[in-house]
Parts: sequence; C-alpha cells; structure tokens
Amino acid sequence: MSVNPIKPLNNNELRSKAPTLFTNEPHFDVSDKYHFIPTIDVIEEIRLHNWYPVNVNVANVRDNEKEGFQQHCVRFRHFEDLLNPKDNAVELLLFNSHDRTKAFSISAGIFRFVCANGLVISDNVFEAYKIKHLGERDNDVANAVANITSIKDKLMQKIEKLESIKLNQNEKESFAKSSIPLRFEEHLEINHKDLLIPHRMQDYKDDLYTVLNVIQENLIRGNIQGINKDTKRRFTSKEITSISKDTQVNKGLWDIAEKIAQIKDSDYNSMALAA
Repeated sequence: MSVNPIKPLNNNELRSKAPTLFTNEPHFDVSDKYHFIPTIDVIEEIRLHNWYPVNVNVANVRDNEKEGFQQHCVRFRHFEDLLNPKDNAVELLLFNSHDRTKAFSISAGIFRFVCANGLVISDNVFEAYKIKHLGERDNDVANAVANITSIKDKLMQKIEKLESIKLNQNEKESFAKSSIPLRFEEHLEINHKDLLIPHRMQDYKDDLYTVLNVIQENLIRGNIQGINKDTKRRFTSKEITSISKDTQVNKGLWDIAEKIAQIKDSDYNSMALAA
C-alpha cells in the first residue's frame, strides 16, 4: 500500500488549531502549588529529539472562562517515520491542560494509515510518563521521549504479531461483546455484530490487529444504533469527541486485544515493554 507523506505542523499551524498550546499561565482557579509548564515548551523539547507534531485535538468547553486552559492532546511522529512512511507508525502522545482537568503526561500510540485510526497503547504495555520537570536536570520529557524511541521497533513487532493471529467468527464476536462496556452503559443495548462491520475493503480480514481497528473505529466514530432499555427509545451513537473518553476506550480495547493474544498464542509476550 502506498502511504502519502505527512507534513508536520509548524507553530503557526499549531496556534491556529489550538491556541491553548501557547497559554503562558494557568487558570486562575488552580492552587499556588500548581507547577505550570507551557505546552509549547514541551513541544519544542520533543522536537529536539526528532519527534514532530502532526495532529492536535482540543477539548470543547462549556465554561467560557476555561477557554484556552482546557484539555489537549498533541500527536507526534518520529523523523524516520515521516521520511519513510509505512502502513503503521508509532506515535508519541502528549496530554495536558492548564486547569488541572488533565495531568501533563506522555503516552505511546499507533497510527494506522488505511483508516486514519489513532490507537493509544494500554498502560499495561507502556506506562504513561507524568511530566513534572523540564530543564537540564530531572527532565521528564527527555526521559519519556528516549524510552518511547527505544521501544519503537518492539511496538512494531507487536503489531506484526497481532496481524499474524487469526480469529474465527465466534472469537471476533467475543471481542466485540467485551468491548461494549467501554462505550455503552448497561441500559444501552446494541447488536455487538455492528461493531464488526468494516468500512473499507482492506478491513475484510480475520487477524486480531484488523479486528481491533474495526471495533475501535465503530466505537469512536459512532453511528451505531441501539435501544435504551429504560426508556425503550432507539438511539444512534455519536462520535466520541472527549479526549479522556477516546483515550479510555482505546486503552481498554488494547487490553482486550492483549488478553486475546495471550489465549491464542502461548508465546505472545504481553508484559510491559521495557526500554
């Protein structure tokens, strides 16, 4: 498959998409003990380690006073993957807010080009790094970036392993059923088979990694119909736009996929990746 190159976002583009990245003080409601680090400072630090921002998401706010301080997530890709893009790429995910609704942290992710799906790796595989210090000493950003860079190849090997594990129809349906509580409360009833419907020809496959991505896309992007058992009314799910909910669903799906891989392949190593 031919993968089109992606151009990193410069600071003008970042400011246009997410002004909150450039906020230079915390929300007035946070305590004096809050250690403020401007997100753009961390972005610049990550760039120095050959990772470049390619996408940014910003949470919506109901309280206008929180505008410019809300949750945000910046996705980075390594220079090597920008130079030679492949079907899948390891991403570095930077989470933050300036109102204490989201702690400063760095996680690992996977981007799948065929469907533009952005997965978030479970903490059981690669634990997120909390960012508290930036500078010459105790640089949490440098440590996190170095560790994600060092396990890039191991993560890609994990993807190849998941692609080699084949699921039969019953196993795919069990995966779908297990994923429902990640998105839908108990009183919301859906047909689990709807989560297994592919949206492109390339996804008509039986391997664990493709099934993971199909379920993820249907859970995140919505348009799944169901019935509210309490009110007996029908509903259609909407796209998840919450950064926290998106991350929760993604990590939960990855955990389920890890469990399935352990069952299907006794040699599969589900332990957390070490740098």
